[in-house]
Amino acid sequence: MSSQTVLVTGATSGIGAEIARQFVARGHRVYGTTRNPDSVRNPLPGVTYVRLDNADYASAESCAALVGEVDILVNNAGESQAGALEDTSMSAIEDLFRVNVFGPIALTKAVLPGMRRRRRGTVVMVGSMLSSFPVAFRSNYAATKSALKAFALASRRELAPYGIRMISVEPGTIATGIGDRRSIHIRDDSPYRAEYETLAAATRRNEDAGITAESMATQIVDAALAEHPKPFYAKGNQAGLVFLLRRLAPRQLILDMTARKHGLPKVSI
Repeated sequence: MSSQTVLVTGATSGIGAEIARQFVARGHRVYGTTRNPDSVRNPLPGVTYVRLDNADYASAESCAALVGEVDILVNNAGESQAGALEDTSMSAIEDLFRVNVFGPIALTKAVLPGMRRRRRGTVVMVGSMLSSFPVAFRSNYAATKSALKAFALASRRELAPYGIRMISVEPGTIATGIGDRRSIHIRDDSPYRAEYETLAAATRRNEDAGITAESMATQIVDAALAEHPKPFYAKGNQAGLVFLLRRLAPRQLILDMTARKHGLPKVSI
């Protein structure tokens, strides 16, 4: 396959850095975004860093203009959030949607005209299996990833006549240390605090035992470069088995099982 121009958001750490590294290793021209390109501590060889702030929609236009023609866009950058819905301010929820949903959509819109004119392009939305398997105290984060998936799947047919492929990818639990950067919204005197702490401890254990960023990145890069990519990919947390179970089992059972995996007992209502 000839060299393509790839734009990977959030390319300084975790999955994003590994995605960028693998695209370079496969011979592609790679741009990676960061809020401050001058402060990248360990730049990856072959990656050109450009500024993007997902919360600043104007920076999406500037980023796209600077990079020029983009063949593959991987919307990976985002923030993680946890806590009680009642304890989370509306401004915090709005900020999360701005970073995790509206920013990626702004960047996608900025590169679509060029892809449409050239009649080729691939956009990958990196979501989370919490979208398909939501759990208590992660409602806001799961909602943002569900929105991102809906944008990708709904626009897939809309853009297909112009040679543009839209792909949604849901990683399971990954050992990237993202838990150390997660914003937490839970009051000291919150009535939800005890159960939140139970979930937080289970989440830390699950993340420590999660799949590697390298493994997840390989799935994303393979999907982006596939001749006929599927609309949806998932990896980690025994994805094949749990998605089969999700199709066959009652919704409440799936919710109960997801809660149990995060340390929470079943509650009948």
